[in-house]
Amino acid sequence: MTNTKPWHARLALWLAVMLPIFLMGCALGTKFGLWGWQTGLGGFALGGVIWMGATALLAIVSIVLCMRRVPRNGLGSAVFALLIPLAIASFFAPLVMGAGAHPIHDVATDTANPPALSPEVLAARAESDANPINDYSVPLSELEAFAEVDGPLAAKSHAAIIAETYPEVAPLTLSGTDADAAVNAVQLAMADMGLSQIRYIPETNTVEGLAETFWFGFKDDMVVRVSQGEENLTLDFRSVSRVGRSDIGANAKRIVALSEAVEQRLAE
Repeated sequence: MTNTKPWHARLALWLAVMLPIFLMGCALGTKFGLWGWQTGLGGFALGGVIWMGATALLAIVSIVLCMRRVPRNGLGSAVFALLIPLAIASFFAPLVMGAGAHPIHDVATDTANPPALSPEVLAARAESDANPINDYSVPLSELEAFAEVDGPLAAKSHAAIIAETYPEVAPLTLSGTDADAAVNAVQLAMADMGLSQIRYIPETNTVEGLAETFWFGFKDDMVVRVSQGEENLTLDFRSVSRVGRSDIGANAKRIVALSEAVEQRLAE
């Protein structure tokens, strides 16, 4: 009698172990420019789904076959091989399902007059073939990047979607703080959050920074406009992705985090 694991259990385990390596390769290859983001994300999504499905199916078959023999050599490997794709799927499924709830990739606290990106950032976006800058008042169906959107969403503008989807995204009003202190706090808060290419543009009284995701290296441009009122300062925030249509809520979360970080900096 042999204690060797059956081939199907060993193959299922190998596929399961290689699955996260494949997914990380798709992401990091995109980040380091080995291939375009469409290739990396497509491989991650489509290739990942096929790999997970094949691994899970083989693992289930292996579990059944191992249960039918005594001793049940390979059963533990087959079960482990099933748990890996299930764990990965359970982690990413909410993100994929959440894309529909976050249909845009450009979010600002002032939807009537969003903070403008500098000519230098616009040039960098154009050079990298990034998403166009959106007119917040135009229905999605009339914007090239959202031409395939249909149903009730097609008639909604960025301004309407931001108001409905991100009520927590709001300007930061400051009293008893001068503009220089606010600008300095914004720059420090951006640095604390890991943004790069931070700079102040005095002509527009704005601060810009570049956010980059860890795995795929997706880049989002941030700009904060400091406006002096009669009594208070108003800080308006904008975060806009360079690629992709849905941001899965990342830009709104970044705005809220930066607003809170600025307040914390000013309170120190």
